[in-house]
Amino acid sequence: MLGPQEAVAYVEQLDVLGMRFGLRRMRALLVELGDPHLGRPSLHVVGTNGKSSTARLAAAAFDSQGRTSGLYLSPHVDGWCERIAVEGRPVDAECFAAAVGAVRAAAGRLRLAPDDGVTQFEVLTAAAFWVFAEWGAQAVAVEAGLGGRYDATNVLAPHAAVALTNVALEHTDLLGDSEQAIAAEKLAVAADGARPVVVGPMPPAAQAAVAAVAARRSLGLERVGREIHAGVVEGLVSVRTPRGAYHGLPLPLLGGFQRANLAVALAGAELALGMPLEEAPLARALVGVRLPGRLELLAGRPPLLLDGAHNPAGMAALCAALPEVLGPRRTVAVVSVLGDKDVRGMAAPLARACDYVVATRSAHLRAVEPDRLADLVREAGAPAVAAPDPWGAIAEARRQAGSDGAVVVCGSLYLLADLRSTLVGGAEQGGPNPPAILARATPRPAAPSA
Repeated sequence: MLGPQEAVAYVEQLDVLGMRFGLRRMRALLVELGDPHLGRPSLHVVGTNGKSSTARLAAAAFDSQGRTSGLYLSPHVDGWCERIAVEGRPVDAECFAAAVGAVRAAAGRLRLAPDDGVTQFEVLTAAAFWVFAEWGAQAVAVEAGLGGRYDATNVLAPHAAVALTNVALEHTDLLGDSEQAIAAEKLAVAADGARPVVVGPMPPAAQAAVAAVAARRSLGLERVGREIHAGVVEGLVSVRTPRGAYHGLPLPLLGGFQRANLAVALAGAELALGMPLEEAPLARALVGVRLPGRLELLAGRPPLLLDGAHNPAGMAALCAALPEVLGPRRTVAVVSVLGDKDVRGMAAPLARACDYVVATRSAHLRAVEPDRLADLVREAGAPAVAAPDPWGAIAEARRQAGSDGAVVVCGSLYLLADLRSTLVGGAEQGGPNPPAILARATPRPAAPSA
């Protein structure tokens, strides 16, 4: 049996194998584990942005209806255990190690060629399904990693309901260079003739692309703004779907765009469960939803806002939310971006929204050099300086913001992973605590092999 450190070491060394699309290994691995992904209602969440928020909200909806939820997210901010949760609580290190150990043993029985071993994402996805089976999860929300068609999570059709949060141009070398091509890759997780796909709001070109793909495949759509509606009254959210209406719902996740994510989550949860939701327990469950590193506000002078916006659409959404979240104050950004992103497309909205930008770099090998990033921000119209050390960048941003301003840390989840645990530990305790860790009192036997 693997110990926690051994499990993390095994998962992290798989990174050298890189990304290899295809479902053959994943399906064989799940068979070897006893098909732990089957036998329960599931919501498969795909899209360019907003997947983690939507999946967390859907899992809370499942719990509220008396169904023990399973939740699979990617990527993580603070640690591998963050990716797998039951009843809203991430697994502890021992549970994660047991799951990874079971998957490693199953992978060993597949006798794969040395150059065709299981990938890191396949191991993590299989580990999540193993945990769900072990813990008796009764309904699960699964966030896709990249795309959909060849993503390791695409093993749930035709039984799962599908939610598409949005479509934007990203990873065009892998998913296609048009909204229609990307929509086709993401909608490939939906089975023809199955339940309708829930679709979040998106720009007209993306809407048209989704509609064209759906028409070609005879997929029904339930779209926010058409068949689904969300509104807000005195800080509480109302959602109406083809199956139910929900009023006065709390939404602790910051940003107006989270209302649309909630609408997608509730409609998707309804489809997965095959029934409308009971409103009172739903409202109670939503109060506790948290999402590290997504418009996460840390108290202090100045306060820090952490957000993993890592593509132009995500950066635009973050910048649009800043007046609502921070109010009219001087705003300074600390930003790092990976080189495979549209760096110029991310610099433009940031330059419009922030008074000053400190360009830095995360520990990731593909992080853009701070000098180049600062140049692009200045070209977009905002003053900027390069500070290669992230902690030096935070110090400079705090100095530039002053006690009455605010600092926004954004551009890459890898940057947040480098900084967040220390920043959260040093922040004033002004808000709710993060969810408790899910720890098993007594071990259960491993899932049976096929």
